Amino acid sequence: MTNPNQESPSKLEDVVKTVTMKAPIAKVWNAVATADGIAAWFMPNDFEPVLGHEFHLNAGPFGQSPCKVLELDPPHRLVFSWDKDWTVTFQLEETEEGTRFTLTHGGWDENTATAFGEKHSVVRERMAGGWVGIVQKLVTVVEG
Repeated sequence: MTNPNQESPSKLEDVVKTVTMKAPIAKVWNAVATADGIAAWFMPNDFEPVLGHEFHLNAGPFGQSPCKVLELDPPHRLVFSWDKDWTVTFQLEETEEGTRFTLTHGGWDENTATAFGEKHSVVRERMAGGWVGIVQKLVTVVEG
């Protein structure tokens, strides 16, 4: 009998990026939970902060990626599905220094290919590196 809490052997580790910004939580939330805010540092989109809202991220050469708001707890947590396999979580926490922001990009499986035919293991490595610059752009937008 297998343990239902045990991760599948083909599951790849989530991509997690954490930064602390010198800004109040409301300002960071506005940057990560509004269409204009997300467009300023990530991708053009038609996001709305409404539970269950279906929206698209304009992923450039990869087209319009379908997404759906899965969790919404302003100003602390936003979770949305991205394309057919992934979830993205934005977690915000007030600190003495400002706001700690943690991005988690999950749903990776080495036996799965993306909607555009690339193996998750390849795309995960690319995105792990890509998120570094994207999150830094968020910091610049919020603190700038």
